[in-house]
Amino acid sequence: MPAMQIPSDHPLLLQIVDDLSANGWSQQNIFLPVDLTQALAAECRKRAAEGELAPAAVGRGSSSEIREGIRGDQIQWIEPGQDEACDSYLQLMDSLRQAINRHLYLGLEDFESHFAMYPPGAFYLKHLDRFHDDDRRVVSAVVYLNEGWLPAHGGQLRMYLDETAKFDVEPIGGCLVVFLSGEVPHEVLPATRERLSLTGWFRRRGNEPF
Repeated sequence: MPAMQIPSDHPLLLQIVDDLSANGWSQQNIFLPVDLTQALAAECRKRAAEGELAPAAVGRGSSSEIREGIRGDQIQWIEPGQDEACDSYLQLMDSLRQAINRHLYLGLEDFESHFAMYPPGAFYLKHLDRFHDDDRRVVSAVVYLNEGWLPAHGGQLRMYLDETAKFDVEPIGGCLVVFLSGEVPHEVLPATRERLSLTGWFRRRGNEPF
């Protein structure tokens, strides 16, 4: 699979930057190539079949706990060098990180990401991605890996843009959604079929003590 590093002034990346600046979020329905989307979905299912995905916790550190009444996804963090498709995805997201830094000066230093598999009926209640005691997460990024997804399947990402406006994103394979982690409350609605994604965060140096 070819490398996915692209210039930080690529028109697609600049559109995302413009959307973030103007609205605090961006949706790109055609972001990942089809072959990369399929390879990432296959890698997620392979890890699930091998028992590597684990129920996601709520909270962080010593206060984290599994609470299926709040979120029901199963996750595994990815690291460079584990899989060719994952490396291509991480390269692409690093191009986006550079574009955001170049134009919005957010000081994003790194990117963390995990596979997320929602079994049928699973959900994640309304929340913010930034922890109360850790402000490192600045921009959230979700890439969907679901082939042949239909609106009737459910599983939408619902973003609450202000007190009255909300916007639903269909989790269609290859689609990318990015939004400001500390400013856009959101939830994952239950679906009638398995729902796959890569969920990640661009992070800056934070206020957490060493």
